[in-house]
Amino acid sequence: MSDGSGDAVRLVREGDREAPVLRVAGTGGPAADAAAILAQAEALTAQDTRVLRIGVEAGSGAVARLLALGAARRAGDGVEILPGLLWQCADCWLPAARPPFPELFTVTQGRRHPLRPEVPAGTVYARAIPWLGQRLSFRTLTEPGDVALFSAWMNDPRVAAIWQEAGALEAHAAYIAKLQADPASLPLFGCLDGTPFGYFELYWARESRLGPLYEAGPYDRGWHVAIGDEAVRGRPYLSAWLPSLMHYLFLDEPRTQRIVGEPRADHAQQLRNLHASGFATIATVDFPHKRAALVALSREHFVRDRLWVPGAAAADAAPRPPAVPA
Repeated sequence: MSDGSGDAVRLVREGDREAPVLRVAGTGGPAADAAAILAQAEALTAQDTRVLRIGVEAGSGAVARLLALGAARRAGDGVEILPGLLWQCADCWLPAARPPFPELFTVTQGRRHPLRPEVPAGTVYARAIPWLGQRLSFRTLTEPGDVALFSAWMNDPRVAAIWQEAGALEAHAAYIAKLQADPASLPLFGCLDGTPFGYFELYWARESRLGPLYEAGPYDRGWHVAIGDEAVRGRPYLSAWLPSLMHYLFLDEPRTQRIVGEPRADHAQQLRNLHASGFATIATVDFPHKRAALVALSREHFVRDRLWVPGAAAADAAPRPPAVPA
């Protein structure tokens, strides 16, 4: 089977489903060849947990790029891409991937935590969603009209019932500005083909209200969500944005080993969605405004069990091959 990918690059796919081989049959140069191979490897593993390895037959320049990126390893006389390596390569999904920020601890309001880098601006993550035929991205709220859209969503009775942030545009502008000035938080819009559909509020757990209530790791991240567009509901959309958000958090900081959340303990549907996506409830915590379920997802679970694939966390999911084949 032949697949065209990249500028002037022609790839031929050979082998079987579990161990396909991508061979460069028409080169566009080392950079273009490597990009085309990565795009095809993503497509092969985005919806299928049964791919064991992806062999690569390409020029030395493209091979060197794949090895330097960390997406591939040497295997005998050749190289192979492993899904668990590929999906941890930040450069494939983050338009401006940053190196890990140097670790230096400080104290904020009695909580000891690493200094955090400045918050990014613009699009921070982008991924093609094959089962939707759309491109999903997360971006900062820095475009004209963003705060007005956020305000409209917060005043939607459906969202207000959970968030309790209904109010005037001026109050919402101040709310977003405060978050954007705080390196412990990151407000984002989720977009499909560039159109916002939801609001995501990310935070470092140690500095949050959740930090004192469990043994928070120095790089644990947490998140809140409000889906503003009612049309973007249901399993196909949830299986796109939820694992992609977790993917972004793991890619943004390679030292993040756990992602946590604090949904209302009585929000049965949200808890079902989280459990079906790989999260586990590990405790119940009380805030002044709600009783919450403390849920957590580990990097190991996300990577080993390929939770970016729809349905991969289900009890009856197809058996997965070893994360590191012999």
